[in-house]
Amino acid sequence: MPSLKHLAAGVLSATFAINAVATDYTFKFQSSDPSGVKNFAIQQEWADRVETMTGGRVDIEILPVGSVVAHTETLGAMKMGVLDGHVSVTGYFSGQDPAFGLIGNTVGAWSSPDQLIDYIYYGGGYELMNELYKPYGVKFIGGAATGLESFVSKKPLDGVEDLKGLKLRAPEGLVQSVFAAAGASPVNLPGSEVYTALSKGVIDAADYTVFSTNQEAGLNEIAPNPVYPGFHSLPLLEIAMNLKEWNELPEDIQAIMTVSARDFAQDISTQLAMADQKAVKEARNDPDITIHDWSSEERRKFRSIARDQWKQYAEQSPNAEKVYKSVTSYLESQGLL
Repeated sequence: MPSLKHLAAGVLSATFAINAVATDYTFKFQSSDPSGVKNFAIQQEWADRVETMTGGRVDIEILPVGSVVAHTETLGAMKMGVLDGHVSVTGYFSGQDPAFGLIGNTVGAWSSPDQLIDYIYYGGGYELMNELYKPYGVKFIGGAATGLESFVSKKPLDGVEDLKGLKLRAPEGLVQSVFAAAGASPVNLPGSEVYTALSKGVIDAADYTVFSTNQEAGLNEIAPNPVYPGFHSLPLLEIAMNLKEWNELPEDIQAIMTVSARDFAQDISTQLAMADQKAVKEARNDPDITIHDWSSEERRKFRSIARDQWKQYAEQSPNAEKVYKSVTSYLESQGLL
């Protein structure tokens, strides 16, 4: 029969083994969101779940936008090993390849986050994203969507005609091309500069994010003519990491991260939709804020302009052509085009 001394030594040995496992995989992921917003908090919740589900073997630190590199540079930072991963908007990398702009925000294609997520996981999007990212040494773990974005504006907007001459913030890529085709004057600014640019009159309006985030940031106070529900953007939000590091992970951890990313997609779209309802009610009670809801006819006009731009944008690279064929084939198969 073992002595108490031997039993104690065994317990200590087991404890040290557990602690050793707990520090096996430590990653730094940079977000495209600042700390303090709901999006960032939900991303942190995802990282915490991964740690719990792996029994402490994986520790992911979520860093706010700009902590290590600019929001448009995280793709290269992962390849070089400066960052282990990111939680970011795919369209930010359209400067690397127009394909990322087209799949990252196929303006006018999706009417709800569920439609985009179905395409990613069941319509070929997941496989295509990993094909596109392989040359960059990056693994696409999963996709999500914050929801149909609101649109903040200092000027009343009730239809496509009101976009003409409007100075607006929009991310580079297809989104800018569509707004330019509609007659607006797009400006490329990071999200962190939207508030200042609006308050100083550098821009009149902004394609930024969901209504609740805009409301919480005070954007609807300085740009009191928001358009809701959004008529334009439903960007792809992704979780990705260095491909070599991914390949070195055990299969069970890969499976946990893949499934948890799918769960994250449901989590963020649901939480933000609920937050939007609360924020809209708050805004409607403010006499200084006027919410504009575009008619079905005006929404169709804008989507028609957007779809004309898809094919033109697809001609900019072979990969963009692949995205165009993949997305349109899926839309047609589901009766969405």
